[in-house]
Amino acid sequence: MVVDSRMAPDGPTGLPSARGRIQAQSQGWLNRATSIWALALGFVVLAIIAAGPLRVWDYQLNRRWLYLFDPDLVWFAQNVLDRIAGQAVCTPVLAVVAIVLAHRRQSWRPIGFALATEAAFFIGIGGLKVLLARPATTLHDPRFFQGGLLELGDRGISFPSGHSAEAVLIYGAAVYLIANYSGASRRLVRVLCWVVIAISVNSVVVSFLLGWHWATDLIGGLIAGGLFLRILTQYDTRTRYRWKRRESFAATSP
Repeated sequence: MVVDSRMAPDGPTGLPSARGRIQAQSQGWLNRATSIWALALGFVVLAIIAAGPLRVWDYQLNRRWLYLFDPDLVWFAQNVLDRIAGQAVCTPVLAVVAIVLAHRRQSWRPIGFALATEAAFFIGIGGLKVLLARPATTLHDPRFFQGGLLELGDRGISFPSGHSAEAVLIYGAAVYLIANYSGASRRLVRVLCWVVIAISVNSVVVSFLLGWHWATDLIGGLIAGGLFLRILTQYDTRTRYRWKRRESFAATSP
């Protein structure tokens, strides 16, 4: 989650310390790299090269690696690790966070944000999957527009990966709510951001080792999840700021 660089420790003269300047520079770079336009462009470029030169690499990299290396871990990977980023786990987490914060703040905004996040997943991510219609690895065809929801069900809509998108989008939304609608410290927010990163990496690694997704599906899911999360958080931040200004104006008006 974004940490405000203006709160970085200052030096004895009141000017930003060297550490503060480094934090500000890294934060600026991160904001640019995860901007809506950068993520949208990254997704388009990835889709193009996944449909072209990377298609061969996707095919060659696809194996059920975990079955080859350690079959005893397959059950744990499928039924424990993989489910962390599934709807059955991440949606209740987001719902609990939103409901608790809505109650504490006496505001419907956290619940509205959570509902918008779920809509972004099903309509946004789901729409991309249906549009690009890439067959799953079990069909041994990494080409785009060769699958389809009606023809092949969930085996015909592989790109982008829903699990890796959920890891970023749903858990990222929960951390955003905690960071902006509670009194959580910056340190706690940083820890939670690393938790989201760990869940995202887990989702990618497990799906790849089980052979459930083409490699570019998983990367595409991360980018798509980040894109929709960025759109939602940017909109919420702007509307929340305007809402606070209207409240302040109304409170000071005669």
